[in-house]
Amino acid sequence: MSKKPPHHKKHMAREIALQLLYSMDVTKNMEPDRSLDNFDFEQFDPEQEDVKREVSSIVKGVVDNLVTIDNMINRNVVGWRADRMVAVDRAAIRMAIYEGMVARSIPVAVAISEAISMAKVFGTDESGKFVNGVLAKVLKASDLAE
Repeated sequence: MSKKPPHHKKHMAREIALQLLYSMDVTKNMEPDRSLDNFDFEQFDPEQEDVKREVSSIVKGVVDNLVTIDNMINRNVVGWRADRMVAVDRAAIRMAIYEGMVARSIPVAVAISEAISMAKVFGTDESGKFVNGVLAKVLKASDLAE
């Protein structure tokens, strides 16, 4: 039985986290523990403990820093408050800001690339461009911009 490379599991964790953040957002139930407990991780990976840990870290991190993240969006994006965005785009943007700019757990470029990629898969035809534009503006205003 072949093992999946670590980057595959991290991408899978981000996709699951995006789905959970989306679901929590649209149901207005921002309780990460409840959402994580109800999610069937085995449908994605029977050896899911490392994936579940990564998903939990991302989801709880976004929820714990939601005010900070949304303030970063609202301060830097004219005409698009976080609460007016398409929910999938909003989830991808929040996750990228958390991982790349708040927690700094991955390089900002990786966080942005992952968010754009997921927005293209799960969002609308324009989601990739929109997510890229929002994250570029937030990054430019941050202390991480070069």
